[in-house]
Amino acid sequence: QVQLVESGGGLVQPGGSLRLSCAASGSIFSINTMGWYRQAPGKQREFVATTVSLGHTNVAESVKGRFTASRDAAKNTVYLQMTSLKPEDTAVYYCHLQQRGNDYWGQGTQVTVSS
Repeated sequence: QVQLVESGGGLVQPGGSLRLSCAASGSIFSINTMGWYRQAPGKQREFVATTVSLGHTNVAESVKGRFTASRDAAKNTVYLQMTSLKPEDTAVYYCHLQQRGNDYWGQGTQVTVSS
């Protein structure tokens, strides 16, 4: 089994920053993809960023230049550094891991951008 535990969400003012963390535990294989999705109220879940275990990182156009994804392979942890946050970034952010054709999700962490 795989468990993903997110942390770091909260309330922040527009223009502020937050860093999300997601720690994976259980049967984690060396080759995998870990990343982030988000879901705003009334909207579908959307891709935010992903990191491949070999080092490649991909970020959605809507957050490029403001969000950065990274990972600590030794800790099976992925991070999402969010800067210049906007009200439209408000959503539940979900950690995602894909390995050997299987998908795993965290419980989600709320990010609210509001003055």
